[in-house]
Amino acid sequence: MLNVALPKGRLGEKVLAMFEKAGWECPEIHEPGRKLIFENAENQVRYFWVKPSDVAIYVERGAADIGVCGKDILLEYAPDVYELLDLKTGICRMAVAAPKGFTDPKDRALRVATKFGSITSRHYASTGREIDMIHLNGSIELAPILKLSDVIVDIVETGTTLRENDLEVIENIVPISARLIANKASYKFKSGVIDAIRRSIEEQITEA
Repeated sequence: MLNVALPKGRLGEKVLAMFEKAGWECPEIHEPGRKLIFENAENQVRYFWVKPSDVAIYVERGAADIGVCGKDILLEYAPDVYELLDLKTGICRMAVAAPKGFTDPKDRALRVATKFGSITSRHYASTGREIDMIHLNGSIELAPILKLSDVIVDIVETGTTLRENDLEVIENIVPISARLIANKASYKFKSGVIDAIRRSIEEQITEA
């Protein structure tokens, strides 16, 4: 049985369609209800929905053989997994945003609000800019509006939320998209089936 961790939400549903097109259907997953685990004994596949930020943990720890998560999670937490394929979906970017007309206060540390501490630390270390990092878990856009921070580092997709709060991107850090990942031990023992899925999905991406 191949265990597959899928992120809840639109991305997970889009990726599930890719798996099913690759021949790994699971009719049970489309039935209404609140179940989280679905399997197809004939296809020898078991899917389960998890919080997007938890997919890498399930895969790293071996509860899932493969899974799909954003590149932001891989960069932030550096899980010990194999990154097999860029799925070219869930495309966005990690960026620095600030109020319109922002000027960098060079006479002190830059106050940066973010929930991506590792990515933020590496980015500013590479530029040599001293920062005072403020860890937040939600509504990051509020921080500069309420003068808690000078700028924010966050995922930007369309930029609509930023514009609605009079913020704008002042620097792009790294492009983000969904990635197919595998548990290292699972890949060793189930490489045949995992590679077959990877190749099929890669073909779908190429044809799109």
